[in-house]
Amino acid sequence: MARLIVIIPLVLLVGFKVATWLMKRRTAHLEAATAAAKATIARVEDANRPTIVPAEHGLVPRAELVPDPGITGPDVDAALAALGTGDWHPAADLLAGAGQDQDRRWALIRRFSGPAVEDDAWLRAWRAERPESADAAVVDLDALIALAWKVRTGWSADRVSQERANAFHKVLGDAAAVAAEAVRLADPGDPSPYVAQISLAMGQNWDNARFLELWAEIVDRDPLHFRAHARALQYRCDKWHGSHEKMHAFVDAAIAAAPAGSLFTALKLEAYYEEFRRGDAGDGAYAAPAVRAAADAVIADLAAAAPDSPRRLYAHGWLVWVLGRSGREAEAMEHLRALGPIVPLPWTYWQQDVDKFVGDRIDIVLAATAGRSGD
Repeated sequence: MARLIVIIPLVLLVGFKVATWLMKRRTAHLEAATAAAKATIARVEDANRPTIVPAEHGLVPRAELVPDPGITGPDVDAALAALGTGDWHPAADLLAGAGQDQDRRWALIRRFSGPAVEDDAWLRAWRAERPESADAAVVDLDALIALAWKVRTGWSADRVSQERANAFHKVLGDAAAVAAEAVRLADPGDPSPYVAQISLAMGQNWDNARFLELWAEIVDRDPLHFRAHARALQYRCDKWHGSHEKMHAFVDAAIAAAPAGSLFTALKLEAYYEEFRRGDAGDGAYAAPAVRAAADAVIADLAAAAPDSPRRLYAHGWLVWVLGRSGREAEAMEHLRALGPIVPLPWTYWQQDVDKFVGDRIDIVLAATAGRSGD
């Protein structure tokens, strides 16, 4: 709560002129009316929509579905519970134990930075007791960046208020200072404080030259850091600082450099999603031969991947999205089942993520069982 207590005044105290207030009130009424209308339409559509019994298809009931929380396990759950009591030691021990497993290390950083966005008292205590802790510094960095994006909200830039935009850039400025400290404290071979800065680069609108310097620091330490590549895909996409062509070229190069079973092939499906959602292509674009070939490559990559690879969920999620929109619903079923209770990307982009996922799942199951999918 401490971080939010600092930010809320920034959002509220940046000029309340009468004219602005009236305009915002009118806008709020309009948005509320629009949201209510959409909710009514959705309720009517849901009432008329066919449904399924998930268990009959080997799927998890709706009540058990959860947006992807990140890395889980008894040790992680225990560490998160300890953070709730102010005890940061189990989290510190897990991070120290991750060693050179960069997938696990980054997943833990992300998991522990989340609670710090809401209440960073335990993180302040950690940093005070161990001021030279590189792990504490990188968690602090990632939490600040996450806080900035939370303050900004997920709206497009033209819908973000000036007050929120100001607060967003203020927190990103604080994060930049912590980034320098995290780099200073880090082991020379640790890419984490650089990976965390990709979202900082997006928020601060770094130009390509500056971003390439950051990227060089990352790949010099870990040329196949999976989550760094997933984040850099976003920087290179059309909605940020690149283009469809630059994004696809980046992904293709990464796939070519990665070994079989690394699941880098799944990045290509995310790239197609970013391309299609920014234009007028519609779901029909997913049936294109190039997209079909990309999905086939992911399926082959999954067969070569380690059974316990933490990247499998990412691959299954994107296969469900693509196969379910390209007439391959029967093939999508296997990947739906593999998700278990997790609602992954890209559904977590939606405000009502579980609802969106359930609706798509129903459509896939009905198409698959009706025999409408296939070659």
